[in-house]
Amino acid sequence: MIDIEVKLLDPRLGDSIPLPQAATGGSAGMDLRAALQEPLTLAPGESALVPSGMAIHIGDPGWCALIVPRSGLGHKHGLVMGNLVGVIDADYQGPLMISCWNRGTQPYTIAVGERIAQLLLVPVGQARLHIVEDFVPSQRGEGGFGSTGKH
Repeated sequence: MIDIEVKLLDPRLGDSIPLPQAATGGSAGMDLRAALQEPLTLAPGESALVPSGMAIHIGDPGWCALIVPRSGLGHKHGLVMGNLVGVIDADYQGPLMISCWNRGTQPYTIAVGERIAQLLLVPVGQARLHIVEDFVPSQRGEGGFGSTGKH
């Protein structure tokens, strides 16, 4: 468990718009809600940045947050993340904005306070790059897409 700082940017958060929280005890993410002033309709193929109403500061460089779609919205209604996944670095302190994209065939209306994405906290491994002339051979080697077969 990690503690993160949260700054409320919209006074409705924690009141008429619930604070982010996990839906169940086994949920990996916390639901983020649309802190819109009014419902927003996205036509097929249209995208928009939707405010979450908050900013976070993780602070610990061993962690980052990911903003990911809610699977039901993507599968049933075509509402997914416009950037596929949003990465929130540990030192970022600005507002959390949710890039929503309607990849469906029908208009989709995002309601004020609707759960539209999830916030996941994940550990981060920092890397140092080491320049080499050749790699120590591995079983896979340079085999690319599909090189390990179908079964």
